[in-house]
Amino acid sequence: MRQKRAKAYRKLMSLYSLTFGFRQPYQVLVDSHMCKEAVAHKIELVKQLSAVLQGTVKPMITQCCIHELYLQGKDQQPAVDLAKTFERRKCNHREAIPGDECVAGVVGEANKHRYVIATQSQTLRHQLRAIPGAPIVHLNRSVMILEPPSDATLRAKALEEEKILHPSAPETAALPAAAEEPSRKKKKGPKGPNPLSVKKKKPKAEGTVRSKNKEGEDAKEQAGEKRKRVDEGEMSASPTMTLEATGHKRKRRRKHGGNASTDDKVVLRNDD
Repeated sequence: MRQKRAKAYRKLMSLYSLTFGFRQPYQVLVDSHMCKEAVAHKIELVKQLSAVLQGTVKPMITQCCIHELYLQGKDQQPAVDLAKTFERRKCNHREAIPGDECVAGVVGEANKHRYVIATQSQTLRHQLRAIPGAPIVHLNRSVMILEPPSDATLRAKALEEEKILHPSAPETAALPAAAEEPSRKKKKGPKGPNPLSVKKKKPKAEGTVRSKNKEGEDAKEQAGEKRKRVDEGEMSASPTMTLEATGHKRKRRRKHGGNASTDDKVVLRNDD
């Protein structure tokens, strides 16, 4: 078997396992047509079935199918011998009926026993495609093929997935009534500051306020005293500042004697 085909068959069997609960060993229901084809092409039926289904198999056959092989004469004795090696599946038919009807009756409408059907009958295969979760295996010349899932199988898979996504009736009843209330719409607009990141204002004590006021008054008084000192210093230094500004010295009088007159007084001037 090619690797690509084996991978596709593995995916198909995982679908049947996850959705419909198939498990190994797979119960393979074989009909009389498949036994005759296996003998005609000299195929090891059990080995081929295990390779296609990617696991261990348990082949089964009904008494009606074996009786159908007996009715075809001694030419089909090898097919009868092959069918006798399989496990018998009770069909509860007192009188033998055609093999296709017997297999369809054993599978039922839902394939609750999870059979894999191996058949060469076209009518039976067409009838089984309407049943969800019924894998069908047939031979194309000497190659065994697992048919892709039918439409009924795919619909059943989709419904099963939909059930998983939604809660069931008892689960919805157990849910609290608060969940049914409509959710409030969020207001759009600028967001305010984060209250955790905003620094809170500390309340000021009365004693600290008064002490700060006293300190301010003392500082003002000291500044006033400094200004007065600066003004007095400027006043004392003003004559010299005027001389420096004009470039002339102040006139000075000298006395030569005690009874000297005003005419004897000499006025000295500083030449430029």
